[in-house]
Amino acid sequence: MPTNVLMPQLGESIAEGTIIRWNKSVGDAVDRDEPLFEISTDKVDAEIPSPVAGTLVAIRVPAGETVPVDSIVAVIGAADAEAVSPPPPVSVSEEVAVASTAPAPAPSAASRAEPRTVRLSPVVRRLASEHGVDPAAVRGTGAGGRVTKEDVLRFVESRSAAAAAGRAEPLTTMRRKIAEHMVMSRRTSAHVHTVFEVDFSHVAQLRDARKAEYAAAGAKLTYLSFVAKAVVDAIPEVPVVNATLDGDSVVYKDDVGLGIAVALDDGLIVPVVKHARDTSVLEFSRAITDLAERARTRRLAPAEVEGGTFTITNHGGFGSLLGMPIINQPQLAILGVGAVEPRPVVVDGAVVVRLRAYLTLGFDHRVIDGATADRFMATVRRNIEQFDATQV
Repeated sequence: MPTNVLMPQLGESIAEGTIIRWNKSVGDAVDRDEPLFEISTDKVDAEIPSPVAGTLVAIRVPAGETVPVDSIVAVIGAADAEAVSPPPPVSVSEEVAVASTAPAPAPSAASRAEPRTVRLSPVVRRLASEHGVDPAAVRGTGAGGRVTKEDVLRFVESRSAAAAAGRAEPLTTMRRKIAEHMVMSRRTSAHVHTVFEVDFSHVAQLRDARKAEYAAAGAKLTYLSFVAKAVVDAIPEVPVVNATLDGDSVVYKDDVGLGIAVALDDGLIVPVVKHARDTSVLEFSRAITDLAERARTRRLAPAEVEGGTFTITNHGGFGSLLGMPIINQPQLAILGVGAVEPRPVVVDGAVVVRLRAYLTLGFDHRVIDGATADRFMATVRRNIEQFDATQV
């Protein structure tokens, strides 16, 4: 019997998915668990395996369409089943358009006529040939509609202007989801930002002393690993930054799901380090590297981008000094980390060079006041500048 292929639910909060591409065509044989199509949701992109072996006899949802979970997207028949391509699926908008549009009238005799013959002077003919212009496409302003030299030059100029205007490309599914999420966050939260300058000189010494040892253990010791540890150690002192707002209630989380924003070629994704409160610097180093690598190769499981309670975005990795990040809903705060670089500072009345970076906390002013946000940031700064060497 034929098997219906359904749009899967990749995570409990996901209600729909967009098919990015089909890896098989109607009539192709497919093995069980062979990648059949790719989908994109507001959480993650993923390859979906075939539930059975057989022949792909119908594709119900074309690439680019978004449908609710559990919708039938394809049908797989027995291996010897006859593949019949169904008529192309019609979207809701197309159905409305078809229903509200009267049948087109039959073409008139004039519309069926051969292309008009254009009489040209030798000069105009040569000019049109030099610029690759079809004279029949040029509106003539000369006597009797004759195409003139000026008509050709005007046509060439307008064509060049149109080409110089650029090109239009539709947003990718991921880019569209990011846009919707960011606009929703701006509408939802009262965004405020506070910026602290933090000295990384002590951390740099610890990193230089231990990075070879970490590398031998298969971990990359980065400044971000130290920041992650400093943040989760600061949260117990200011727990509201790890909370959510549910109606008129503030829900404090017992654990920390630390989201780490990862830049992709076509967008951004935020995998989550689970149970981060009990995570060491070594474990952060391994987890951040692993999650980032699998995010960029689209191998994250849906559960790995869920459960975040606080997010860090490391915009300084690209050289950015200062950023004003947008809160990752439904969280109440997000930390932006700028580039760590040598800067002149005054210490004990003398100008010296120290490794410094700007850390920015974006917070929801509906719940978190400026004094509370600054207390959290002061704790993070202290944890970094006085980082406990025994924790590395």
